Amino acid sequence: MNKELIMNPNQLVAFLEKPCAEFTKEDIKRYIQQNGIRMVNFMYPAGDGRLKTLNFVINNQAYLDAILTCGERVDGSSLFPFIEAGSSDLYVIPRFRTAFLDPFAEIPTLSMLCSFFNKDGEPLESSPEHTLHKACKAFNKITGMEFQAMGELEYYVISEKEDLEYYVIAPDTNMFEATDQKGYHESAPYAKFNDFRTQCMAYIAQAGGQIKYGHSEVGNFTLNGMIYEQNEIEFLPVNAEDAADQLMIAKWIIRNLAYKHGYNITFAPKITTGKAGSGLHIHMRIMKDGQNQMLKEGVLSETARKAIAGMMELAPSITA
Repeated sequence: MNKELIMNPNQLVAFLEKPCAEFTKEDIKRYIQQNGIRMVNFMYPAGDGRLKTLNFVINNQAYLDAILTCGERVDGSSLFPFIEAGSSDLYVIPRFRTAFLDPFAEIPTLSMLCSFFNKDGEPLESSPEHTLHKACKAFNKITGMEFQAMGELEYYVISEKEDLEYYVIAPDTNMFEATDQKGYHESAPYAKFNDFRTQCMAYIAQAGGQIKYGHSEVGNFTLNGMIYEQNEIEFLPVNAEDAADQLMIAKWIIRNLAYKHGYNITFAPKITTGKAGSGLHIHMRIMKDGQNQMLKEGVLSETARKAIAGMMELAPSITA
């Protein structure tokens, strides 16, 4: 059996017995029909960087086939500031490989990320998702290699101190207080949100995220009766398009789970002076025929040196 399928936490992968990259429309329909799914969600990032959601009740098989095939119209001017109201018709079409069972929905719901198309059925050239798709395709065409990436997603969990009785013994006596700015890889009871992080990781993995590991990070302090604890979830290298999808879904899951627990979450790079900031570090590698091209005989390869030089040359546009 394909090693990617064994112990895979994504319920669609387990049921369909194929990797998510091979999901088809018929696979999605079969999973929905045989697993009591009653709703479908289309999800897509807008200009503000947040995921938007369009909900569908499954009326019948014909309707399900229609939305999976044709997608649905949305108002582009309400999603992106650069689209004018007079030409705002866009269509969102689901990408089947991104399908996952919504861990938060009370009604059994299947969610999928979507791509944007214009009224003529062409990909929306200005959408971030299509820009990345074109870049990956051009890189492969010119070099014959695949560009892979992975993210380190750092964030702070913020909670009122009195809300932590579940996690700490006698919080009013200041037992097991964390050491300021010494939270790196800390365990409970000094770290208060390890259970929250591992639950986030489980949901992200079920949604298809390829996680490397998670841990508490350096930042750990109290301010005005609030506890601020920094955590990190790091991913495995995958195709750059999949890496972007994973980060988008991961942030959505972390925020939703925090809301259910009554916590606040911030991915902001800096929230106060003198305390550790959060970074979104992106690692990358170049692959060919399943082999990493970044090293040769234990040192940086010529391919890696060219890639580094290119990124330095294009840094202003990359970081715009």
